[in-house]
Amino acid sequence: MARPRITNNLPRFTAGVQIKAARGMTQALVLGAAEASVLTPIDTSTLLNSQYRSVDKQGAKVVGTVGYTAEYAAAVHDPDNAQTFRRPSAEKEFLKEGFERAEPNIRAVIRGAIKT
Repeated sequence: MARPRITNNLPRFTAGVQIKAARGMTQALVLGAAEASVLTPIDTSTLLNSQYRSVDKQGAKVVGTVGYTAEYAAAVHDPDNAQTFRRPSAEKEFLKEGFERAEPNIRAVIRGAIKT
């Protein structure tokens, strides 16, 4: 009698899920960062041009980051630091607000990426 053959597909499955998660995270970051860029104050465009995003694998997690490399970004983002902006759409906490406004679309993108 022949013995049944057992194949371990778990590593391949896990790798596929992480690839899908990374794609979904990238799409989510693009959506949130785009919304945040509309709210970002502009004087010389240095702040807006310093925006970055990254997707990293940390163990079993896929972690996405959006930020600004301009050294004054935190001060401009801080709601306790009173300022007036030239751009009508500019807001304090522009990064946080941008992601909050994009949240429904972000959820849909991540759901879609995982389902495929």
